[in-house]
Parts: sequence; C-alpha cells; structure tokens
Amino acid sequence: MPLTFEFDYICKSLTIAMEIYKTKKEDYLVQLNSINKKYNSISFLRLISIVLFFVSIYYFVKTNDILYVIASILLFVAFIVLMRVHSKLLVKRQIIQALLKINEDELIYLEKKKIPFENGIEFNDFQHPYAYDLDIFGEHSLFQNMNRTATFIGKKTLAEQLLIASSHEDIIKNHNAVKELTEKLDWRQEFLAFAKVSDDSKSNYETLLKWSVFNSKPLSKFIVFISYFSPILFLLTLIAYLVTSNTIFASVLSYLFVLNLVVLGMFMKRIQAEIANSSNIDKTIHQYSMLLRKIEEENFVSEKLISLQQKLTFKKENASVHFKQLSGLFSNMDTIGNLITAVLFNGTFLFNLHVFKSLVKWKTDHAEALSEWMEVIGEFEMMNSIANLAYNNPSFVYPTLNSNFEIDFDNLSHPLLNENSRVGNGVTFHPESFMILTGSNMSGKSTFLRSLGINMVLTGMGAPVCASRANVHPLPVLVSMRLSDSLSDSESYFFAEIKRLKQIMDELEQQPAFVLLDEILRGTNSDDKRNGTIEVVKKIIAKKAIGAIATHDIEVCLTTNDYPNTLTNKCFEVEIIDNELHFDYRLRNGICKNRSASFLMKKMGVI
Repeated sequence: MPLTFEFDYICKSLTIAMEIYKTKKEDYLVQLNSINKKYNSISFLRLISIVLFFVSIYYFVKTNDILYVIASILLFVAFIVLMRVHSKLLVKRQIIQALLKINEDELIYLEKKKIPFENGIEFNDFQHPYAYDLDIFGEHSLFQNMNRTATFIGKKTLAEQLLIASSHEDIIKNHNAVKELTEKLDWRQEFLAFAKVSDDSKSNYETLLKWSVFNSKPLSKFIVFISYFSPILFLLTLIAYLVTSNTIFASVLSYLFVLNLVVLGMFMKRIQAEIANSSNIDKTIHQYSMLLRKIEEENFVSEKLISLQQKLTFKKENASVHFKQLSGLFSNMDTIGNLITAVLFNGTFLFNLHVFKSLVKWKTDHAEALSEWMEVIGEFEMMNSIANLAYNNPSFVYPTLNSNFEIDFDNLSHPLLNENSRVGNGVTFHPESFMILTGSNMSGKSTFLRSLGINMVLTGMGAPVCASRANVHPLPVLVSMRLSDSLSDSESYFFAEIKRLKQIMDELEQQPAFVLLDEILRGTNSDDKRNGTIEVVKKIIAKKAIGAIATHDIEVCLTTNDYPNTLTNKCFEVEIIDNELHFDYRLRNGICKNRSASFLMKKMGVI
C-alpha cells in the first residue's frame, strides 16, 4: 500500500470513527435530558402521592369517611407504582450516563487530549520477560490504550492475556471472536455501560470468591424445623389474639418473640462469618447478572463466543437468573445491619436465619460454577477491549499464522505512536533469523525494537497488529531493554541485566522464542561489553532464537560474516541537512555509517 494512500486511509478511518462517537454522544445527551425530565416528574408525583396519602389518613381519622380510606389505599398503590417506575428510570439514567461517558472518553482519546482509562499499574511485574521493558502497564502503556474494562475480573483477564502467548488455535478463535465483536459497537458499549454501573472492585470480586469457597455447614434438621415451626406458631398466636383479644395470647406472643431472637442469637456468629465484608455486594452481583444476561440474549456466530455463552447454562437455567437470586439473598441479609428491622423481622419470622439457610443452599448448588461465570465476564471484557482497538484502528491487520518460524511485517510501526506521524518499516526474519541493529542515538532503534515486541505481544493475544501485512509464527517474547536498579535488594543495574540474560537463556532451553536485546552489558568496559555481547549473540542463535539486538559496537556486526545464514545487519541512518540532524526512521540494510554524537556536542558547545 503506497504511503500517501495509507496515510489518507488512516485519516479517513479515524474521522469516521470520531463522527460515529460524536453522533452517539449527542444522541445520549438527548436521551439523558429526556430521562431527567421524566425522573424529576416521577419524583414530584411520588412526593405528592405520599403527602396526599397522609392527608387522606388524617381526614379519615377526623371524619371517619370510608371514601378517605379508599383514597388512601389508591394513593398508596400509586406511590408503590411510582417507586418502581422511579427505580427503573434511575437504572436507565445510570446506563445512559455511562454510555455518554464511554463515547466522550473515546472522543477525548482519539483527539489525543489524554488517555482516560485505567493504566493497570497494579499488574506490572518487573520479573516478567517483557512487561516492564515494553511498557505493557502504567501511564501511556499498551494496557491503558487498550483497556475498555470496568470489572476487576475484566482488568485481570486483559492483563493476563497481555502477559502470555496463546496457542495457534486460540489465536485464530480470538481473531474470529474479535472480528465479530468489532462490528457490534452498540452491544460492546452497552456491555461496558452495565459493567461501569456495577461499581465493581478488587475487594468485591475477592469477597465473592472467598464466600463461594467458605465452608458453610447447613443447618441441622432440628433447627430447620424450629425455623418454620416457631414463626408459624407466632402467626397463629397473633391471629388468635386479634380474634379473641385474650391477653394470654399477648403474653405468649412476647415469649415467642424473645425465643426467636434467642434462636437467631445462637447463629449470629455463623451468619456474620457468612456475610463478612459483603456490604453492598448485592448491587455488584445484580450488575453481574445483567452482564451475563447481555451475553445470554445476544446471537453470536464465532466459535469462541458461542462456547463462552454455553457456559452460562447451569441446571437448565441461565447464570443470570442464579446471580439475580444471589443478589436478592445478599440484599435481604443486609437487613441484619439495621437494629430495628433486624429485631422486628427476626423476632417474628426468624428472617435472617431463613436467608442464611438459602445462602448456604445457593452456595452448595452453584459455587462450582460461580468462578467460571465470572471468567466469562472477564473474557468478554478482554475481547471487547481488543475489538475496540480494532474498531479505532481499521488499518491494523490480523496476522496470518504459520508454524515455520517465519516472521514478516510490512509497514510495521508502534501501535501507540501518533498515526499521523509514525513511520512504518518492512522487516523479515527468514531465512536470516536474527538481526544486528545499529544506528546513532535518537535514530529509532529502541522504538523499532519496541514496535517488534508490542506487535508480537498483540499477535500472541489474538489482536490485530500495527502493520499493513503480517505473517507470524507466534512465539514467547523475551526482552532485555530497560531494567531498573533494585536498591532495596542491593542489586546493581549490571547484575540485574545479567540475571535477565540468564532468564532468557533458561527460557530458550525450554522452547524457541522471540528475543529483543537493546545495548546489553552497559555496566562494564568496552572490550568486556563487546566480547560479552558477541558471545550472547552466538549462544542465542545456537538456541534457534528469532529476534534482534541493538548495538553501537561495529565489531559485533562483523559476527554476521561467521553466520551469514542466520545473522543480518540492519541500521537506521541520520543525515545532516542545513546543519541540522535529520532522522527518517527508515530501516536499511547494512551497518550504520553516520555518527551524530560528535556533531550534536559541537553544535551545543559541549566540545
């Protein structure tokens, strides 16, 4: 694809995406204004109905007119109806607000104003083979640019997917799933909106998982009998008192009330242990059920999406139904936190004991599937994030996969660079499998290495890559580019780098990999560095690694003479035009000839 044509295509595609987001934003603004008007009107009518209800009660007491009783009943029914309408409008308003924010964020992102998404820094692992070196997590990271998740399990799944290379079969399944989701913009945004409304957190996620595996013994048959017998006896005694007005029944009622509270007190520790740290978790679980229902009700055609959808059928019912039941149980259990409500409900009907019994039964019946349902939510959020990357970057391509250790890219570039200014390069790793890269500082060597690494990571997770064509054998990625001193461990940069190289060699003993090295062995003298670098290159290619090493040492480049079928020299050049350095960031064959350090120091008066 010619560069001018490619540039025009990218700009046009971005404009289309931005126009769609802008249109959707305007539509949701109109919908939100309409809902706010209805919401405020219902709030006012609800207030009027309850005020008139009490007025009717007042006039009934004053006049004993039956019409006021009828009026109060009708007004109370109206209040209940308005409450339900009000609650539904509240949920709808929250969803519309979330959808509005989603499209606002996408516009802000595409306009390069900021990246309004979580950066996943909590998932960073300095010991991982490439997470820190390739800026997978943190500010302006790959994770932050891709992340369109709102639940903790979604963020966790996306992070994990970025840190491993999937099998060929799984990558192809992801390709098909992502392509399908890319076209489902409305569905993806609605799914994300429901996830945002859930107000999920790591704490809620872990609390739910801990609860599902917490060993809860069911109530004994005797206690189950008491839990039914005592409330029934209380109800019968109450009816007897109301019918006869006999004070003996009133005394029995008081004894039964106290007895029920004593019975509940015997199980308070078990109940509190069962719901520990679960305050307001019912709202999150309810939104989980809504997310699951969105998945259950959608028609999918790709193998992976259908497979995930099928995991949500459990005991002939949808997972969303089971989650909704669990949400109701946790919501009912919240009554124990209100002293007056707890005393009234438990003194009469042992309410929380029955809820506890139902929670234990739900866990017994469904706990085995709960974590799997959560994983389905995480998988969909992860794939939605990849699909959003594809939607925002229609010029990206899905790599053709091979099993021949061939890796080729046309117009390869870094996906996080500005699409209006990034420079693409063609690169081939066969028949030669390892590249020695030279070039002056600022010429683009490190960016090129990161472009290779990031696109290999995207390939391994089933995402499209920043290239016009890609033919890739997916491989584990091993990188030594940017290490930090571990002062707390009294560890120097040099020793940290040696440990990373040892880690790379150990990984290569297990399987072939894609290796990227940038100016290794910086912490030693030039002869030691040169000789060490040459030996590292020889050992890496002996282990059938594919990849590249950037170096300033010309003698390292001469190693290609000994291994002409394996090693190749590539470079980035710099030109001095009108007494200024000019970088074109174009990958060339051969060894770098130009030097910029002396020129730059003279120009700035250093030497």
